[in-house]
Amino acid sequence: MSASSKPSSTVHQLFMEPISSFAFNGDLSQLVVSNSTPHTHIMQLGKDKKFTTKEVLEQHLERVTSVDWAPRSNRIVTCAGDRNAYVWNYQEDTGYWKPCLVLLRINRAATYVQWSPNEDRFAVGSGARLLSICYFDPEHNWWVSKHIKKPIRSTILCVDWHPSNHLIAIGSCDFKCRVFCAALKELGDKPQTSNWMPKLNKFGTLLAEFDTTNSGWVHGVGFSPSGEQLAWVAHDASVNVVNSASLTKVHTILTPSLPYSCLLWMSEMSFVAAGFGYCPDLYTVSAQGVSFTAKLDVKKEKSGGGEMSAMARFQKLDVQGQTGNAGTTVTTTHENCITEIRAMARDASGTVTKFATAGKDGRLVTWDMESLSAALGGLSL
Repeated sequence: MSASSKPSSTVHQLFMEPISSFAFNGDLSQLVVSNSTPHTHIMQLGKDKKFTTKEVLEQHLERVTSVDWAPRSNRIVTCAGDRNAYVWNYQEDTGYWKPCLVLLRINRAATYVQWSPNEDRFAVGSGARLLSICYFDPEHNWWVSKHIKKPIRSTILCVDWHPSNHLIAIGSCDFKCRVFCAALKELGDKPQTSNWMPKLNKFGTLLAEFDTTNSGWVHGVGFSPSGEQLAWVAHDASVNVVNSASLTKVHTILTPSLPYSCLLWMSEMSFVAAGFGYCPDLYTVSAQGVSFTAKLDVKKEKSGGGEMSAMARFQKLDVQGQTGNAGTTVTTTHENCITEIRAMARDASGTVTKFATAGKDGRLVTWDMESLSAALGGLSL
């Protein structure tokens, strides 16, 4: 099938409730997703290319805020508003997922979780103004945590690991983006010096700290594939990029659109950001700074005319919280805020060729970059 004939996006209406977080397994055949309830759904991709629920994980007592799936070790980690996190291991003999306790030691809701690149630890951000770095304790058969507290002054909203497995970036509600050393002597880590860490530092050392332009909460953060660049998006509608070779020079642009809530590096020189504008946008990074490239969602034309049917009116009210026709028509593929973005496929050079987004409209949308490039006149990543 040629790029022009392939659809640029495919929509999966998974739930009517908002999707707070999702992640794929290693071969993309399964999906773990939270629909803003205490339950986490394991979904299977069928022969009809539709996702159906295979199992429901029911250990949490409050809304599950974040999930992640380690593709190589095949472990799932979840965290929730009940101040707990669980690591789920698949049991071959029973065919079900078994939870393993994580000792987070926090007194506020857990907000974000992510496995490290080597999958031997994971990080949990929370409203307790601290970051928990968790690793497995085989003696007691549970996961324990070490805390990074200072100088974090508010809730952590996002986390991203450096490719080295020993550094971590966070964004928080105190309008800061920070980079810490996360090397654990308990796991025998031997970190290497870099532009981020010119000399070896102990666990929890603050390596870099950046302000947002107009005091906005930092919603999304991400290292580039090489780890040399760091990007973050904030509630002041700013998009920020810094190169580790020059940490004092932060490139910032203010978007005319609504703020972004997440981002994904497509290559070393480009990334996609998405959020309250319902649409993924492509940005390009160069020596001169960061610049907007294109909106990746081709606008839909409103088909048909006349009045909305009663069924359509109730569906619109349920998904979007809207009832009107004129002035409220959403022309983007997503019909509410995009909450998370994940890579699905990469080419030989490591450039993302397919990615997925999920949002508060209960939709999971997969995007094909080859088709998008053809539809938008040949984008270059």
